[in-house]
Amino acid sequence: MAKTKFRPLHDRVVVRRVESEEKTSGGIIIPDTAKEKPMEGEVIAVGPGARDEAGKLVPLDVKAGDRVLFGKWSGTEVKLDGQELLIMKESDIMGVVA
Repeated sequence: MAKTKFRPLHDRVVVRRVESEEKTSGGIIIPDTAKEKPMEGEVIAVGPGARDEAGKLVPLDVKAGDRVLFGKWSGTEVKLDGQELLIMKESDIMGVVA
């Protein structure tokens, strides 16, 4: 994969969705039209952080390479270098998958 030349600002994070399984545990194949968009992704890039009330930079808790869970309607979908990515605030991320 080519390195994307995009740097998010402030407390924003760029996430690539992780494709979900195409079969259920019982072996039934789910067609594309019936699949929901996955709510899990991999962090591609992070901004430097937000500023607190005193103007001090507060770094983000997530870093590039983390697998994260986010809300169903979180973020803004964009297409960069032929990839479909999401740009969202760190507060839209619910947690990091270990």
